[in-house]
Amino acid sequence: MQNQYSPYRHFTIGAWSRLRNDTPLPLEEADLARLRGINEFASMREVEQVYLPLSRLLSLYVASTMALHRETGDFLGTRSAKVPYIIGLAGSVAVGKSTTARILQALLARWPDHPKVDLITTDGFLHPNRELERRGLMQRKGFPESFDRAALLQFVSDVKGGRREVSAPVYSHLVYDVVPGQRVVVDQPDVLIVEGLNVLQTGKLADGEPRVFVSDYFDFSIYLDADETVIRDWYVERFLALRQTAFSDRRSYFHRYATLSDDEAVATADGIWTSINLKNLRENIGPTRQRADLILRKRADHAIDEVFLRKI
Repeated sequence: MQNQYSPYRHFTIGAWSRLRNDTPLPLEEADLARLRGINEFASMREVEQVYLPLSRLLSLYVASTMALHRETGDFLGTRSAKVPYIIGLAGSVAVGKSTTARILQALLARWPDHPKVDLITTDGFLHPNRELERRGLMQRKGFPESFDRAALLQFVSDVKGGRREVSAPVYSHLVYDVVPGQRVVVDQPDVLIVEGLNVLQTGKLADGEPRVFVSDYFDFSIYLDADETVIRDWYVERFLALRQTAFSDRRSYFHRYATLSDDEAVATADGIWTSINLKNLRENIGPTRQRADLILRKRADHAIDEVFLRKI
């Protein structure tokens, strides 16, 4: 990405952090602690150096896009519905997408021009386990074909079209399945963050699927990146940590792993990573990296140490 033909501008953290300007820090350590995911180590320093400059940039983009919609409405002589600014966030399992999404949501909601910021994960649009089993896709859960892509596309299209009270399914990581009858409602936010493995994916579609993609509705997209071996280590570390937390709950889909020894747990996690998550990363997620407007590159200690911003 750093050759002379790269479509990205490369920033070290020192250079990127200076773009914060005088943006105030609205979060405290207690706030950040609530936003971190399991096995995530985002620090206040990283919020200041990485996320505050990013929130400033996105706030400028949101304001410009809203002004453009108003000018377009004036030109067409129409009074269109409120159009949310949509941010897509992609990356591998265990790379820290959820923490990044929550930090961005918290920071963007502090800006006075767009205080209503909603966050949706695409996990809710996975087909229920029963349907995945029927289709023989349980070992490909998280791959593009395991999602109800038409429903996800309809959801994002409705939100972008300014519809009121658009609902999305709810996913439970505890039971590892979509929760029947539960929905989350998005009602004309100023900004919507859509976080998921394959939100930038434009792969082969099944017969009858619409020839448009979720990313067609994004105003800005982010890819969270790290080396494969590093993400594998994070995945294994998280698996080990979950034995003492979520896996110990008898309702957990993965309760059977709670009593594994350390060696057994590492072997099990490595097997799942290699057979499912690494394969999905290489085949589907990783190839979408170059479609992102912004790439955040992480080191082995979880810290973001490089930023790549697409040239305008």
